[in-house]
Amino acid sequence: MSNMQASLSTIRREFERVAPAVVQQASAFASSILADVAGRRGAMDARIAPLTPATRIAGPAFTVEVRPGDNLMIHAAMAMARPGDILVIDGKADRTCALMGAIMMNTCQQLGFGGVILDAALRDTEELLELGFPVYAIGANPNGPTKGVAGRINWPVTCGGVVVNPGDLIVGDADGVVVVEREKAESLLGLAERKVADERARIADILAGKNIQPGWLDGALRAAGVLKEGETL
Repeated sequence: MSNMQASLSTIRREFERVAPAVVQQASAFASSILADVAGRRGAMDARIAPLTPATRIAGPAFTVEVRPGDNLMIHAAMAMARPGDILVIDGKADRTCALMGAIMMNTCQQLGFGGVILDAALRDTEELLELGFPVYAIGANPNGPTKGVAGRINWPVTCGGVVVNPGDLIVGDADGVVVVEREKAESLLGLAERKVADERARIADILAGKNIQPGWLDGALRAAGVLKEGETL
């Protein structure tokens, strides 16, 4: 197969993943911190929710696009992904059936994947809660899927309203999932460290009864036309 044919194939086998060292450092930050330093962007829609609040994930995206209600390409992706990869599945926000359940999630855990993000429904909720494998989805439905419609693997997908490219950094916690472009991820680590330090200092002031009102509030209210020049709350 020529390079051109490979690049246009429905299944892309090779792509550049975010560096493991970047994943390790980013895993220490809350999704909210990374979303803020990324310009308040990259957070998936709140419909993408963790199965349990204790869920935390960090790793490179392994993207899968399926037709609504069909999981054929998820099975193919599971045969290709590497340990640590996070399956990011564009299921078109379909809730009419489950795309994955206990058998597939047990397989993902056994293969060492970092987690699964489903813009679709899952099933076998009680078993998955016992399993403890990190998964995000938009709900549950007992109906099973079909397994006969082609999709794509490791092409850009839309999941939770966010474009995800294969290899992008994925970080998730109780708040939800944030996506950071692979090329941008390392440059945000220092900014994230500083933001964490600033927020801790701010909370320490509040707990000490100091600077309760944000210093920027009056200026923002004037800029919005709520307060007149020279007027304060």
